[in-house]
Amino acid sequence: MKKMIIIVVALLNATYIFAQKNIFIASDLTKEGEFTNNCEGPSVDKDGNIYAVNINQDGTIAKVTPDGKTAVFLTLPNGSVGNGIRFGAENIFFVADYTQHNVLKVDLKTKQVSVLAHVPTMNQPNDLAIMSNGTVFCSDPNWKESTGQIWKVTQDGKAELLVKDMGTTNGIEVSPDEKILYVNESVQKNVWAFDITPQGTLTNKRLLIKFEEGGMDGMRCDAEGNLYITRHGLGIIDIVSPQGKLIQNVKMKGKLTSNICFGGKDGKTCYVTLQDRKCLETFRSINPGREWKMMRKFK
Repeated sequence: MKKMIIIVVALLNATYIFAQKNIFIASDLTKEGEFTNNCEGPSVDKDGNIYAVNINQDGTIAKVTPDGKTAVFLTLPNGSVGNGIRFGAENIFFVADYTQHNVLKVDLKTKQVSVLAHVPTMNQPNDLAIMSNGTVFCSDPNWKESTGQIWKVTQDGKAELLVKDMGTTNGIEVSPDEKILYVNESVQKNVWAFDITPQGTLTNKRLLIKFEEGGMDGMRCDAEGNLYITRHGLGIIDIVSPQGKLIQNVKMKGKLTSNICFGGKDGKTCYVTLQDRKCLETFRSINPGREWKMMRKFK
C-alpha cells in the first residue's frame, strides 16, 4: 500500500510539473485563414464555446467549440459589424457594433439580435467590459483623430458618456472586485485605471503603465486582477499586475493579436484572435479569468 501511495504521488507530481511546463505556450485553436482580418471578440459561454466576430466575411459571428471546430453562428442585420463581445447572462451576450454605433444584444438560444443602445454620437464602439450587475462599459475610439471616449450602457439601454478627450481608447476591463476600470489607448501606448463609484461613474484617473513600443488592443483580467493585454503588432500578450508591473509575456505565433478571453473547464485556457493569421490561438495560464468566474454564477 505504501509503495502504491508513493507511485500515485509521484505520478501526480509529474503531471503537475508537465502542466506547469506547458503554460504560456501558444498553439493553434482554429485553422489559419478561416476569419477575416477583422477577427475580434472573443468571449466564452457557460459550456466553453467561444464566440468571435467576422468568420468568412465581416458582419458574422462565429461559434467555435473548445476543440477548434468553427461554424457561422449568425450574421448581424442592417450592415452591422461586430468587434468586442461580452456575456452578460447565461444566454445573453453583447456586441460592440462599430459601423452602426450600437451596442447589440444577442439571445444565445433564439439567435435574435436587438439593439440595447444606439448612440449616433459614438465614434465607433470598439470593446466592452461588463460588471456582474449587467452594466456595460464601452471604449469608443476615433482612429482618424487619435482620440477616444468611454461610455456606460445600463441594462435598460441608457447610455452615458463618462469620459471624453482621451487618446484612442481600445481595450477595456473591470477588476475582479469591480472597483476599478482599466482602459488602454492604442496609439498613445497608455493603460489607465479609474475608480468605479457606486453610481457607476469614473473618478481618480491614473496611469497604470506606459509602453514604449507596439500597439495595444483588447485586454482581460484574470481572477487575481492581472491584466492580459494583446500587444497588436508585437505578437505577444503582456501580463501586468494590478500595481502596473510587467510580470510575464506570452509569445504568440502571429503578430496582430487583437483580443483575448479565458475559458476551458477550469477557466485557465486563454483564446486569442489573430488578425494577420485570421484565426484563434490558445495557451494555458496559471489563473482563471475574471469573466469566466463571473459566468459560473449564471449556472
